[in-house]
Amino acid sequence: MSEKITYREAVRKGIREAMENDKRVFLMGEDVGHYGGSYAVSMGFLELFGSERIIDTPLSESAFTGAGIGAALGGMRPIVEIMTVNFSLLALDQIMNNAATLLHMSGGQFNVPLVIRMATGGGKQLAAQHSHSLEGLYAHIPGLKVLIPATVQDAYDMVALALADPDPVLIFENVMLYNIKGELDTEALPLVIGKAKTERTGKDLTILTYGISLFKALEAAEILSSEGIDAEVIDLRSLRPLDDETIMNSVAKTHRVMIVDEGWKSGSISAEIMARINEQAFFELDAPMGRVCTVEVPIPYASHLEQAALPSTEKIVTMGRKLMEKS
Repeated sequence: MSEKITYREAVRKGIREAMENDKRVFLMGEDVGHYGGSYAVSMGFLELFGSERIIDTPLSESAFTGAGIGAALGGMRPIVEIMTVNFSLLALDQIMNNAATLLHMSGGQFNVPLVIRMATGGGKQLAAQHSHSLEGLYAHIPGLKVLIPATVQDAYDMVALALADPDPVLIFENVMLYNIKGELDTEALPLVIGKAKTERTGKDLTILTYGISLFKALEAAEILSSEGIDAEVIDLRSLRPLDDETIMNSVAKTHRVMIVDEGWKSGSISAEIMARINEQAFFELDAPMGRVCTVEVPIPYASHLEQAALPSTEKIVTMGRKLMEKS
């Protein structure tokens, strides 16, 4: 069955169905109950599921993330919502030193089936403390899985996918996607963590991206197509693990690569992807790889400066032309 809904509605539907199907699943975080969530994802959930399963927490990310870890160890299936990725740094000790390490430190005895959702990215004039893209930072940490749903379908599917995993899974939802509409097929084949998706096939240039940048890349690919440049666009979907096979197969076909990353360039996931391509497919390249990343500044509040800092369709088109000029 297919329907057209918003990204926000897809996440809400995924969580609601998970809670209806499994009494162990509960949602906790700042303003998820009475307020309905900072991005209205959990609107109406408090009335539907009650205060024991929709838990408004104090403003202490470390405390309620730690409580989520404890609940997961105790057999529950918590979904912890952190209002914005910037605030997740207050819970970094819990995420990295506890959630990500307990399976290893217990000799394989204790899994931590925890799901952490958080908003990421700029574009809504929320200023520097609410607008960064730090998913690449978390992709650095062994013991975690990092998912980035770009489409309505993935926003829905990744909730159940994450809850079914025995280990901690982080889901990053770009703030600019919540109002985007798309098709949802509730009978679609289940996803697999770590499997990228080719959203547009092409023969001249591979564009690797994720999240909101997928749509910028697809738009840029259409512009490049009108200029005779046939770009392949791949939605990574997962930053840890990365789908090396899909990436290398595309590189072997197009021989030119661009990575579009909402994070900063230095020490980024784009740098990791470039390193892997160098290690595994260097001799397939006909030109140096290119990157379009966020400018290395705190995200500005002023709208025109914010847009200038973020990756854009125009920047992707410019980079595509540049890569095709090189031989």
